Amino acid sequence: MTIINRSALSTLLSFVLCATALAQGMPPAVVVVAEAQLQELAPSVDVPGTVVSRFDSRLASELSAKLEWIAEVGTAVRKGDTVARLESLTFELLEMEAQSRVKREEARVSFLQSEKNRLDRLSEKNLSAKSQLDQTIADLAVAESDHAIARAQLGLAKISVYVTKIRAPFDGVVTERLRNIGERLNVADVVIRVVDPESLEVIARAPLNTVNFISEGAALRLHNDFRHDEATVRTIVPFGNPQSHMFEVRLDVDPDIWTVGESVRLSMPTSDVKKVLTVPRDALVLRREGASVFRVNADMSAEQVNVISGLGDGDNVEVIGQLSPGDRVVIRGAERLNTGMQVTIKQ
Repeated sequence: MTIINRSALSTLLSFVLCATALAQGMPPAVVVVAEAQLQELAPSVDVPGTVVSRFDSRLASELSAKLEWIAEVGTAVRKGDTVARLESLTFELLEMEAQSRVKREEARVSFLQSEKNRLDRLSEKNLSAKSQLDQTIADLAVAESDHAIARAQLGLAKISVYVTKIRAPFDGVVTERLRNIGERLNVADVVIRVVDPESLEVIARAPLNTVNFISEGAALRLHNDFRHDEATVRTIVPFGNPQSHMFEVRLDVDPDIWTVGESVRLSMPTSDVKKVLTVPRDALVLRREGASVFRVNADMSAEQVNVISGLGDGDNVEVIGQLSPGDRVVIRGAERLNTGMQVTIKQ
């Protein structure tokens, strides 16, 4: 009894199907193809990361005062715009008091200066006591010191009035109000949160064995369940945590694609790059006997080629088998193909 192996049986069945198709005048199968190509790839591991803003500030009160006004959540602000305002009357009165004190000390200095000049002239003619001149000089020095103190106090009063308005430190959006109008604030009470949605980065922590295979400026793949992109390494913190054996990497990302707070997966290389033959993932035909691709030959016939898949890079995957760079492989319409069938390529 003759035993026919499965491979020979499959080949025989393919020829029978082709002959039947030709006999019945069936048109060639319509397929979409792509070329196998050499590509530089490296094995990688996916690590979790989070999209954050490089400028995310919770602004606090610098005074003890009542909150008079606060910007609405979602308000777009420019650097220097007022986002909250404290009651300022008390601090304006303190500024007026400090201004009056400066004027008083200026008048005192002016008087003592003129008195000193007068006593200097009399002293030249021996018409005044030296002790009187010395006392005037000392009084003038004290008055000048008091004047400087008064000016400093006026400066502090002006600063107090200025900081009754809490201003945005950068362009951004108000994302949170942590206090309400009418509440009494203490120094360092957090009032409002402002975030810049245009200056985004991803913070990820990766295994230490990947740190030698990346560098600043390198492009790494970034993805989640909704989108994928490439991100540029901005900085590497090359100090590993001895407990977790992880290090931190930060990457600049496109604000038009990503949003603050999104969770992402970052592909970190685990070895050096090597050049391999790749095809689109859609070219792989996965069956019980293994993986294969259909190559379109020069005579427009399909040929099934067994392959072993390897490294992946986005939509492409490494293949090992009887393929060469430039070979046309079917990426659409391979489900019903068999070796020897005629095909038509759809552009």
